Formats: sequence, structure tokens, C-alpha cells
Amino acid sequence: MIPSSQRLKITLIGAGSTVFTRNLLGDILAYPELAGAEIALHDIDPHRLKLSRQVAHRVADALGVQPRITASTDRRTALEGARFVLSTIQVGGYRPATVTDFEIPKKYGLEQTIGDTLGIGGIMRGLRTIPVMLEMLRDMEEVCAPGAVHLNYVNPMAMITWALNRASTRIPTIGLCHSVQQTAQELAHDLGLPVEEIDYRCAGINHMSFYLRFEHRGEDLYPRLREIHREGRMPAWNRVRYEMLAQLGHFPTESSEHFSEYVPWFIKQGRQDLLEKFNIPLDEYPGRCQVHEQAWPWIERELQSPGSQDSAALLATLRAAGITVMPRSIDDAAGLIDGLREVRRSVEYGSSIIHSIVTGQPRVINGNVLNDRLIDNLPEGCAVEVPCLVDHNGVQPTRVGRLPVQLATLMRTNVNVQELVVEAILNQRRDHVYHAAMLDPLTSATLDLAQIRAMVDELLQAHGDLMPDWLRA
Repeated sequence: MIPSSQRLKITLIGAGSTVFTRNLLGDILAYPELAGAEIALHDIDPHRLKLSRQVAHRVADALGVQPRITASTDRRTALEGARFVLSTIQVGGYRPATVTDFEIPKKYGLEQTIGDTLGIGGIMRGLRTIPVMLEMLRDMEEVCAPGAVHLNYVNPMAMITWALNRASTRIPTIGLCHSVQQTAQELAHDLGLPVEEIDYRCAGINHMSFYLRFEHRGEDLYPRLREIHREGRMPAWNRVRYEMLAQLGHFPTESSEHFSEYVPWFIKQGRQDLLEKFNIPLDEYPGRCQVHEQAWPWIERELQSPGSQDSAALLATLRAAGITVMPRSIDDAAGLIDGLREVRRSVEYGSSIIHSIVTGQPRVINGNVLNDRLIDNLPEGCAVEVPCLVDHNGVQPTRVGRLPVQLATLMRTNVNVQELVVEAILNQRRDHVYHAAMLDPLTSATLDLAQIRAMVDELLQAHGDLMPDWLRA
């Protein structure tokens, strides 16, 4: 418990992600025990930081609470004395980094959907992000409060969780994602059941966890999910994951558009039939970024003056823009306008982790941690996503044991890539960057070795100063 005479400090790094910052703060400040905390906001963009500070005050006013809210473009200032640090950064942003990650591989015939977790896009994002976060971790070790905890929301989640926990034993990094709880909501909707009545156990690696148990009042729901697949009643945007259920016997947590690029079976040169059959949207993440660019002026005006913007007008504008993207991505962007008019609890775990550590109230969350005898048939020391108990003692991962062998072996194809990126960064080994791309399931199924090396070289050169010095030689 934090002594009553000492104000709890919670720092958000990357607070210029204003909508996500708003959601996290709404969750945190809704707890009475956290409502008087100091909230320190940090971002490298002064304009976005100023907007986020205004929004933070508005969230506090809506909840009728009085935290101390500070904002600084200096990271060490924001981190000083912090007990909890939440990271939401994106190194390089959409322009130029994400555009580069998609356009150069496309020249070689390698198509992607999201490109932020695995694949050549995930590799490049890891290479430019992890060094920045290692510097932040060193700042945390020097200036944060004793017992500080780092809650990371940044992708590529597994690579970052692995690298940061390898590099620091003083500051634990817990990787947080919403795919487990969000997928449970989606499946409950498909089954016509209240999600709060669903009981599940889920484990694996980030973006490739599987529900080992999925039940309603003691009834195994897998037969009903398989029936949905057999009858073709699944949502059109979720065909890949239902196919994985049919093939592997368990349902994966991350979205179909994400999952399609973690394996070699769905995105293939000259196989338009597969893209159509499984409804796979290529270039989906760049499309979402373009949608966000179009929607941002509306969202910013709504954040500054709640109730001033018309979501229906924004929806019409986005649809008329002709951006190639999943229809629900446009709907979600327009729906943000209405969602910003009230403070509602999100599905994110961050606030409940902080609350449980501060108050001792026990909770179970799904977190990303190092594999310390948690999953027997995944490599020791890799990053795994498992149920964790949270209370005064912190985040305590629970042992899962052996996963079904077909799931563990599939996960290891992704763990191989993650390990090579982590080794490349921690040991400054450029050759391991090539090795990571060579072993990536989608890249290796599409390109030959000469193409892979040439593509990696071109990407590293194009990213320039976003890459660490040793990769620019």
C-alpha cells in the first residue's frame, strides 16, 4: 500500500495517443483509491501533449475527482518518482515508418495486412522501438519510485516484453493486450450469450494465444462454435480464426486480419482466391492510418468541445473518401465521436492492475511475461501470455503446463522470429535480422534468400535515423 502521506504517481509515456490516453485515465480515475493520484503525461509532440492534458482534466471533471495532472516533453521529468508507468508509443509513426514497412516489401512481392507484431513489418518495428524503450527503462531505474512497474501496450508486444525483461531485473515489464478479453466478447456475441457469463482459460504467446477452455455455466461452448463454422454463420471479417478453430481444435485470440500474416497459409502470391475466400484485407493497417488521418480533425474538435461533431457526417465523409479498408474500420473511426461524449470503463487491464497492487484486491488478468516454467512446451525465457494473479504482491503469473502440441509447435514458429530480433538488438547482431526474416513464416513462404537479404538491407537504409547506430553501418 502506498503511504497516505505519499501521493501515488502514474506516468503515461506516449500520452499523445489522446483517445487511448483518455480511455486509460477514465479507467484509472474511476477507482476512488486512485482518483487522487498524480497523473504525469509525456509525449514528444507538444501539441498532442497539450490536447491530452486538456482531455485529462475533462475526464477528471466528468468523474468528479481531483488528481494532480502534469505534462512534460521531458521523459525523465515525467518518470521521476513514478510507481506505475504505462507505455503507448509508436516510433516513426505512420509516416514515414509504417509506409516504409509496407511499400518496400511490396516491391518484392511480399504483402501484409497489419505488420506490427510479426513478419517483416513487425521485425522492423521491433528494431526501431526496443532501443528507445531500453533507454526509457534505464531512466526508470534511475528516477522512478522503488518497486516501479512498467505496463507496456506497445507492439511488437512479445519482442518488447522479452527484450526489456532480459535487460532489466529491477523494473518488471508486463505486456498488456486486449485481444483475449475482446475476442471473448466477440465470441459471446456470435453465440448470443452475455460475456460476463463466459468462463475461459487462455494461454500462449501474444496475438497467438488460444482458449484452452471456453464455457457457459459448465457447458463446453466449443461444439457450438464449430457448428457456426460448419454452417458458415461466422462474421465475414472473422473467417480466418474460425478456420483455425476447425483445423487446430481451439480458437485463437488475435483478429483474423492479424492472424493471417503470422502463418504461411492465407496470403500467397497469385492466390486471390484465398484472399476472397477468407476475406483477408491487404494493407489494412495503412488503410486504418489513412482513415484516422481523415477523422482526426473531427476527433480533435470533439475532444476540445464535446458534442460539437456529427458522427453521421464523419461516417459519410470517410465512406466517400474511397480508402481501401475493412468497413468496420470506418465504422469504428466514426463511432469514436459518440464514444467520446461519456467516460466509460474500457476492457484494458492497466487500471485494474494498478488498483490491485495498491489496494490488494485480487484479480486475474492475462498478461505477457517471461516463460519461467509456465508453459512446458514453449522455450524457457520467451515471452508468453498467461493468466496472472494480481494483488499486493504484484503480477504473479500462473503455471499452465503443456499446451496441446499442435498449438505449441505453431507458436514456436513465431517465437523463433521473436528470439532472433531480441538477440539481434541485445547483442547488436545485424546477421540475426536477416535470420529473423528468413525464418518468418510469411516472408519465407513468399521470397527466396537473395530477395530477403536485399529487402532487409533496403528497409534498414530507408529507416535511417530511426534505427540504432549499429544497424546504420
